[in-house]
Amino acid sequence: MAKHEKSEAAEKIEKAVKEKKAGAPKVKKGNPFKRAGKAIVKFCKDFKGETKKITWPGAKMVLKSTLVVLVSIVVIGLVVFAIDLGLSKGVSGLEGLAENYKTSQSADEEKSESAETESTETESSEASAE
Repeated sequence: MAKHEKSEAAEKIEKAVKEKKAGAPKVKKGNPFKRAGKAIVKFCKDFKGETKKITWPGAKMVLKSTLVVLVSIVVIGLVVFAIDLGLSKGVSGLEGLAENYKTSQSADEEKSESAETESTETESSEASAE
């Protein structure tokens, strides 16, 4: 029974498509400049009708919206500034730590080199004194 219903529905659809194709007369497109002119006139009429539907906000609503936007901009600006400042200080701090580490490491190397040279000088002076 379901197959029978499906076939009836399919037949109805095919019949409607055939009637639509057969019944639709072919329309000549006409002069493209006339069609463009008609389309522009139609667009202008539609545009005018749509602009009449617009409800403009009152002065109080515009002022409130403007204040909300300005406050939002200030708050977001402050947040971005704080994040930027924090990251800048963090990077500067890391650079300072790296410089201190590098300086202390080179100082340690100089101390060890000077200690080595002193020990070799001491050994050589002791050897010459003997």
